[in-house]
Amino acid sequence: MKKVSFAEFGGPDVLHLMDAEEPHAGPGRIRIAVRAAGVNPVDWRLREGQVLGAHPIELPSGVGLDAAGVVDEIGEGVEGVAVGDHVFGEGMSTYAEFAVLSAWALMPEGLTFEEAAGYPSVVETALRIIREVGVRPGQTLLVSGASGGVGSAVLQIARDRGITTIGTAGAANQDYLRSLGALATTYGEGWVERVRQLGHVDTALDLAGSGVIRELVELTGDPRKVVSIADLGAPELGVRFSGVAGSVPEALAEAVGLISRGKLHIPVEKSYTLAEAAAAHIDSQAGHTRGRRVLVI
Repeated sequence: MKKVSFAEFGGPDVLHLMDAEEPHAGPGRIRIAVRAAGVNPVDWRLREGQVLGAHPIELPSGVGLDAAGVVDEIGEGVEGVAVGDHVFGEGMSTYAEFAVLSAWALMPEGLTFEEAAGYPSVVETALRIIREVGVRPGQTLLVSGASGGVGSAVLQIARDRGITTIGTAGAANQDYLRSLGALATTYGEGWVERVRQLGHVDTALDLAGSGVIRELVELTGDPRKVVSIADLGAPELGVRFSGVAGSVPEALAEAVGLISRGKLHIPVEKSYTLAEAAAAHIDSQAGHTRGRRVLVI
């Protein structure tokens, strides 16, 4: 099969499309013929060698955590899924023609493979950090860097739970944030005052790692009310850094429920081929994403 891999840590140029042995489903796992793989910031952070709380990377390494595809092999002890089912979920080395998944769910009706690949770890991350930051219905959550995949999920899940959101993003994404139910403002000079004008902030999430931790603590009044998924220096200021957890089955089940109820939709901003994985990483690192980026096989 074809697979994207890297043999050393570094920039996008270390990614190579290569021939590799097909993986097989062990106990409690399934294998899919991958139709699409999600591109997440964690993918390029791990490629760079950043320590994010994930399992240590052994080189050479595959790339990718999220995928959607067709079940073609079922491991021992697995029930509730059949060969030929369309599923989405989380595994390892999903930038490939075949991948083994450790967590999965049947794709909601009406969702394409391309769309489905953008949900698994994004929704898990959104649910996890909403829980960790401790925001409650009726309170206001500030989301810094709100237009990407995780931000899109956070805003919609928060709206479904009766939580008010304030989102910061570039000027081009203001209407997008408002369409997801957020009060929106731009980042850049004066952004703290613009946020204050929109309302009191109870809790805050840093999704972009743009050096705003001190300001988020200032706005909430307590570092324990701030969580970052992107700034490795956050703990130095008393702020929790929430690393890689993986897409647990419960998160996928909640994603299916939200999607089926029409409460969650994450658009695909751009699709790439496997051979364009490096370009996908370059674009992801540049930021300003609206929704998700995916590789289509």
